Amino acid sequence: MDGRYGRHSGRPLDGWSMVTGMATKKVTVTLDETQLERIRALVEAGSAPSVSGFVQHSVEVALDDVAGWGALLAEALRQTGGTLSEEERAWADGILGHSSSASTAA
Repeated sequence: MDGRYGRHSGRPLDGWSMVTGMATKKVTVTLDETQLERIRALVEAGSAPSVSGFVQHSVEVALDDVAGWGALLAEALRQTGGTLSEEERAWADGILGHSSSASTAA
């Protein structure tokens, strides 16, 4: 994202209007007061069209990120032979200091 809250992943945020014409539904979202103040400051500065517009864009970016990480993980697993075996998972848990699923079930 560039300094003016104007781009993410190469897509201009001037496309705030992409939500226009799309089916939308009103929901209640709880935000930390500081987060809301920061979003309102962006709106006041003209860097975001509205609180709702900012949240809609943020959700879109987060969904794109999740999809990208999912695709990256799927490709990495494909290249390395698939998901971890129980032995590999137990080894990794031991290295990371986590309890294995087998030992936590007992």
